[in-house]
Amino acid sequence: MNKHVIVIGAGVAGLEVSSTLARLGEKVTLIEKEATPGGHVKDWHALFPNRRPGAEVVDTLRKNLHPSVELITGKAVTGIMREGNSYTVLTGENWSASADAVLIAAGFSLFDARKKEEYGYGIYDDVITSADLEKLFSSGKIATKDGRPPKRVGFVHCVGSRDEKAGNLYCSKVCCVTAVKQAIELKEMLPGAEVFCFYMDLRMFGRHYEELYKEAQEKHNIQFIRGRLSESSEDITGRVVLKVEDTLLGKPLKISVDLLVLMSGMESHASTNKIRDSLGLKRDDDNFLVPLDAHLSANVSELPGLFYAGACTGPKNITDTLADARSAALAISQYLNR
Repeated sequence: MNKHVIVIGAGVAGLEVSSTLARLGEKVTLIEKEATPGGHVKDWHALFPNRRPGAEVVDTLRKNLHPSVELITGKAVTGIMREGNSYTVLTGENWSASADAVLIAAGFSLFDARKKEEYGYGIYDDVITSADLEKLFSSGKIATKDGRPPKRVGFVHCVGSRDEKAGNLYCSKVCCVTAVKQAIELKEMLPGAEVFCFYMDLRMFGRHYEELYKEAQEKHNIQFIRGRLSESSEDITGRVVLKVEDTLLGKPLKISVDLLVLMSGMESHASTNKIRDSLGLKRDDDNFLVPLDAHLSANVSELPGLFYAGACTGPKNITDTLADARSAALAISQYLNR
């Protein structure tokens, strides 16, 4: 008799683990709070390092979703109750179901850049986030608040990551390469624009990431300045004025830009936090879920039958997330058929 697994979250992790479990013969219900699956990736114009459309990855995962998977959208999980060796999952729509195992794949939240008031997001119209810029790329038009194409653009790395004041000491892993990718895209759309990246140190750890960084410098003349933004303000003309310390030269800089892009990092998702607290699950100092063993059981929680996949246990890129989802499916299959 097939066992029932409920997967919470239909981003790339949830889609992949659901299909894998179904192919292994399990009955799977996939619940997504949004109207459409795909998580953050579905809204991303192009992915690093090969500039593949984000929608293409999501469309492929949806096309390959096993036909036996029951996909439920528009329902947010409000609670999980453990009853012996099974779980009951509840939503706010008077829906509930029992399962032999539950997988949390609720992903991450982007850091709210308004918490960094000194950067001016939510205060100045021409201060946007990396997610906002992806939407502009999708629209095919990059413009300032008055409709003009920007002549000078600044990118600020590590917004909400590696920041003790923000309460997040960890690296979000994808911000550096996203900034480089976006800077190149912007230069291709606006060849005459000056583009600056302000960074703490560049962490280009993935395959072909370093080549992308080299392309940004040598082909597109993007300027990389090692230093952290201390403050942004708006001058009388409406341009954004940046105060930055160049830590390589050891001197302060003051520069005006037409558009400032903040590279918001990843945080533990609020919906994951509610589930975590209701079940008394462990969390790390960075607020992400803690697996039973980070090396040997990275997808297993301390509760039998409850599993993790994707960015709920920490920042991951798409490649790592998909690998983690397949690993989680195997762990669940082994548990159900032990």
